[in-house]
Amino acid sequence: MLDIAAELHRWCEEGRDFAVATVVTAVGSAPRQPGAALAVDAAGTAIGSVSGGCVEGAVYDLCQDALRTGQAVRESFGYSDEDAFAVGLTCGGTIDILVTPVPADDTRLRPVLAAALSAAAPASGDPAAAADGRPAALVRIADGPPELLGRALLVRPDGSYEGSLGPALDRTAALGRTAALGRTSALDRTAVDEARALLEAGRTATVEVGADGGRCGEPVTLLVESAVPPPRMIVFGAIDFAGALARIGKFLGYHVTVCDARPVFATARRFPDADEVVVDWPHRYLDATEVDARTVLCVLTHDAKFDIPLLERALRLPVAYVGAMGSRRTHEDRLRRLREAGLGQSALARLRSPIGLDLGARTPEETALSIASEIVAARRGGSGVPLTGAHIPIHHDLSASVGMGRIGSVV
Repeated sequence: MLDIAAELHRWCEEGRDFAVATVVTAVGSAPRQPGAALAVDAAGTAIGSVSGGCVEGAVYDLCQDALRTGQAVRESFGYSDEDAFAVGLTCGGTIDILVTPVPADDTRLRPVLAAALSAAAPASGDPAAAADGRPAALVRIADGPPELLGRALLVRPDGSYEGSLGPALDRTAALGRTAALGRTSALDRTAVDEARALLEAGRTATVEVGADGGRCGEPVTLLVESAVPPPRMIVFGAIDFAGALARIGKFLGYHVTVCDARPVFATARRFPDADEVVVDWPHRYLDATEVDARTVLCVLTHDAKFDIPLLERALRLPVAYVGAMGSRRTHEDRLRRLREAGLGQSALARLRSPIGLDLGARTPEETALSIASEIVAARRGGSGVPLTGAHIPIHHDLSASVGMGRIGSVV
């Protein structure tokens, strides 16, 4: 849902009734990933997409039904071999959709969603997640007891939260108010813990927990959407290739920094697409700046006096990608120098050098595309080989386990 936060935030401010359909799980060649959303207001206006066109009409109707009934529903869509014209994904995948009505007079769910939308798309209208520096995770019950479906929490990095997932069910006995509140807080606390783990990693995923907040009890599926600042791309070396890479980095949603020790080359005029241009020695800047597990570092200087101290530090950091430009001869010399600096084989194995995929690139733009392709493949688990005749999945499953729950459908 946060992928259309700017528009939905405006709808909330205008007091519109609307329903939002969100992809919960995606299996096979489904075109959109968990978190992708389609919203429909009471006047029939639609924004967003859940399938790239395959099932939009059916989901649109579900949103209108939800607005009429006031009931959240979960629906699955997939390709039908028996009836190729049935509503489904002609690409062969399967998606599960959570459809939630959000009327203007809702006093439980709407304030939570409005706060999440505000965090993900501030009043400036910038659709970049958490562009105002307020990362948060939106947690919704995507599967479980019907009366809890669609309930939400907004979780902050410090563990504070707004809203509630509601009381868990007790099939054996009626609960008094105190016991019910205790069980509610247990489910909320579990959701907060799971959301904070995903928020730290900047990931959107589903998590299965027990309705009582533990490992047991009636199963509940939580959809956790993370609104975080965009990942960083730091490009070292103020050369023409860096300008092309800054452009494609912005296109891919990165916050792009270009760094070079030479002030005559490192100027904002030369790199208008970069978010910032820094004049500093690359290794000194890397020591002083913040990076995380989503950060990509692209070393384009191919000059040993810059490269070696920079890569010595970069390959020790828990970042997503480290690539360095240069010939194969430069690469061998670089490895020798890094070994002499004390780096072991496991650290050296993380280095992508020569940087990029084999596209036969020549121009700065083609080279930037080659580098960006390798970054996307590393992020998504792709092989980089042509899909034609390869007999490999088009979309890769990067499911992983975090915390006590089982996490899947990660983006």
